Parts: sequence; structure tokens; C-alpha cells
Amino acid sequence: MNFPSQRDHTWQIPGRFLKNEEFEIADGMRIGIDLGGTNVRAGVVDNGKIVGKIAEPTKSGRPEADVLNHLKQMIYSVINPDIEGIGIGVPSVVDTRKGIVYNVANIPSWKEVHLKSILEKEFHIPVAVNNDCNCFALGEYYFGGNSEYDNLVCVTFGTGVGAGLIINGKLYEGNNAGAGEIGCLPYLEYDYEYYCGSRFFSDEHGLSGKKACEKGLAGDINALKLWQEAGFHIGNLLKMILYVYDPQAIILGGSISNAFNLFSSAMYESMKQFPYPGTLERIKITVSKNKDISLLGATALLP
Repeated sequence: MNFPSQRDHTWQIPGRFLKNEEFEIADGMRIGIDLGGTNVRAGVVDNGKIVGKIAEPTKSGRPEADVLNHLKQMIYSVINPDIEGIGIGVPSVVDTRKGIVYNVANIPSWKEVHLKSILEKEFHIPVAVNNDCNCFALGEYYFGGNSEYDNLVCVTFGTGVGAGLIINGKLYEGNNAGAGEIGCLPYLEYDYEYYCGSRFFSDEHGLSGKKACEKGLAGDINALKLWQEAGFHIGNLLKMILYVYDPQAIILGGSISNAFNLFSSAMYESMKQFPYPGTLERIKITVSKNKDISLLGATALLP
């Protein structure tokens, strides 16, 4: 696969995160942060393992400075003298070189925040910023047991729907760290995010995804039908991924993926319409096994 030669939009994963037969976890202690519109999670990672973490509701409706001060307070609560750097995943367009985030999803006041320079000035250690789905992909590639795949698509299903892309063993982020914004692609009357994320349950059926999952697991007939419908849409999204990226594996994450057993049969049935059966036989589709994988992946942003 050839990308434009004018500017290299593939991002070489840091040297201490080398892929080899005996996968080498980066040494040193770092902080990984997953900044979402609903919650902020911060974890201390030591030699590839989370040794402590906190989570608090995001002050998403507050002014820019309030959200930023809350983030600083959370970092102060977990930082120690051995921390070598901070990696942050944000659901937004990101200038990864300068660490600037633009138009953060579900945090209206964050139109343009120079997050890297602000936090480096505050804490005097290196800070790296990237899109949250890219952190998810890095986490799955290096810490989720998926380093055998050179071509990997990691999809998050929650309030939003997006993907992180590993192509030829490298994170492909695009020009604005938004190469995997597949949820924004038009689909039916809206887009894939509407039909494959939590809005499908809240806007269409007046249920939260969590409540729909609880009802489905309890055997509620209407909820089970709802998950079958969701599975049909998710299957169509995965078919699109096969057409566009043709990966070796697809990893599903996010809150909606917790209901995989409720929608997987309809998802696979929908995918049978894909015209290349050999591709379907070879593709591996799994659900992320580590709810903190994005925190781990965020630490991989650091050299």
C-alpha cells in the first residue's frame, strides 16, 4: 500500500517498542491517560503493567481552564519522581507533533488546546498526545497479544465509533491523527456512528447501551431483537473495513463490545454478504480483553 510521498503520514512506533519474536516491553515508569467526554482515566504504567489508576467524571460542560485544571489535579494525584513521561489519548483531531488538540468530542470548550506544551510546562517531563483510537490500536498491538499482525484495525464502539490502524507494522495516523474516523462515513440516513454506537440505543429506542445489554442478558425479547439489529449494522461496518483496509485482524473495543455475545451472530450473518469468501475465512475478529488497553497504548506514544 503506497501513501503520498510528499509527507510521511505513517508514524514509526518508538524504538524501545520494537516488534520482535520476544516482544520487548518499554522500561521505565509512565502515566497513560484516556481523556473522554464522559470519564478521565489515568494509570501509572511500570514496565508495561498498570500499577495504579484512577478514574473521574470529565468536567465536559465546564470552561476550557476548568477541564484542564481537573486533568492536572488527576495527574498530580498519581505522579511520582520516577515518572518519565505522560501519554494522552483524546477523542479529537490532533497535531501530534505539537501536541495540540482541536474540537474535542463532547468537551465543547476545547476548541484548540496546546495540551503538550501546557503539561510539559506544568510537570517538566515529556508529554505525547494522540487520538484515543490510535492509543487503543497501539495498546492492542503491543500489550494485547496482537503483535503477530502487521495489518490490524482496532475499532471502538461507544458514544463514538472510530478506529486505530496498524499498517505494515506502523501506526497510520493520517494528516490530522484522524485516519480511522470510520464512524463518520455516511450510512443509511445518518452515519455508521449513529447505527453502531450508543446513539442507536438512546436516540432510536430510548435505552442506554448498558441498559439494553442488561435486558438482553436477562433474556428480554425486545432487547435481543435490538441487539440483532445492531449486529446487522456492525457487520456492515466490518465489511466496509474489509473493503478499505483488508486487515489480518479486527479488534473490537468500547462499551458496546461488552455485548458481543448478544450481537455477534447477526454481525457474522451480515458479513456473509461480503463477496470474497476467502477473506472471511482468514479474517480474525476478537474483542479486546483488557479494559485498560488504551492507557497502556498511550504510554507507547513516548520515545
